[in-house]
Amino acid sequence: MLAVLLREESLGEAVAAPESGLPSVGVVIPAGHRPGRLPHALSSVLRQDYQGPLRVVVVYDSPRRPSPGRVRPLIPHREDRPVTVLTNTRTPGLTGARNTGVLALTTDLVAFCDETAEWEPGKLTAQVTALARTPDAELVTCGVAYPSRGGWTPRLAGVNRLRLADLARTRLVRFPSSTFLARREALVAPHRIGLLAEDAPGQRNEDWDLLLRAARRTPPAHVDAPLVRVPPPRPNSTEYATDLSSLRWIMARHPEIRRFPGAARLYGQLACWSAALGNRRDAWHWARQAVRRNWREPRAALALAALSGAVQIQSLLATLNRRGHPL
Repeated sequence: MLAVLLREESLGEAVAAPESGLPSVGVVIPAGHRPGRLPHALSSVLRQDYQGPLRVVVVYDSPRRPSPGRVRPLIPHREDRPVTVLTNTRTPGLTGARNTGVLALTTDLVAFCDETAEWEPGKLTAQVTALARTPDAELVTCGVAYPSRGGWTPRLAGVNRLRLADLARTRLVRFPSSTFLARREALVAPHRIGLLAEDAPGQRNEDWDLLLRAARRTPPAHVDAPLVRVPPPRPNSTEYATDLSSLRWIMARHPEIRRFPGAARLYGQLACWSAALGNRRDAWHWARQAVRRNWREPRAALALAALSGAVQIQSLLATLNRRGHPL
C-alpha cells in the first residue's frame, strides 16, 4: 500500500538516481480547491511511463493539515512512487502552494500538475528527453488539449524552443503551469529563474511571468504534442479589475513585450476591461495603443464599439466566457 507521509521532514531524504542515470522528478499538485478531481490528476501522474525516480507532493491550500483519514481515499496505490501531503506555508493560493512544494522537494527536476489537469502517460519521458537534448534549457513545456464537442482539441506551438519573442507575442493560454518541468536548482535560485511570483494580482499570469523570466536566460525547450489535458478557462466575467491589474503587472515586469506585435492584443484587452469598468478615459487610451500597433486588432474594435454605445461590453464578455472564448 502506498504510504501517505504527513511529516515534512520525510522529503529531506534525497531520491537516489537509478542505474539508468535518469534524473529524479518531483511533482507538485496544489489541492483543496477541486478535491473531486484530485484522484484523476494523481492517477495520471503515477501512471507515467518514466523509468526514473518519481515522487509526488500534494500541497493543500488550507490553514489546517488534512487528516490521514481524509487523504488516503484520494491517493492511488503505487508502491514505488511515494505521495507526500503538505500544507501551504506561504502565500494562500495556488502559487504559494506550488512554491511550498518546490522548496520541500530535493529532486533533480520539478513539475507542476493542477488537480484539474491530467497528464498523458508519456509526458515526463518526452520532457526529460527534451531537456537532455537541450542542456542549456532550464525549463521545458508541452502542448495541451482542451475539451470540445468532438473530444479533445490540441493547441500546439509549432516550435521546439520558446524564444522571448514567441512568449511575448501570445497570451500563452496553451502553456499553463501543468505543462512545466524545470530544473529545481534553477527555480530555487533567485539569480536564475526563481520561484513563482506570489505577488501577482489575483495570482494570475504568474505562469507566463515564469516563462518570460526563463526565456530571458535561455529559451525553454518545448515538446509540441498535447501531453496535458486541461479544463476550459473558468468564466471571469465580473473580475475585470483583477484581470486588468494582473495584465498591467506583467507588462510592468516585462516591458519588452510592448515591442512585439502581440502587444496590440494586450492593449485591446486592457481597453475592453477598462470599458467594462466604466473607465472611458483608460479605455480610449488603451484602444488607441492597440490600433497604433495593429489596426485590425478586434479587441480594440470591441472597446471602441462599447465606448460609442454600439454594444454592451459586459454582456458581450460574459457571452464569450460562456462559450469558452475568453477575451
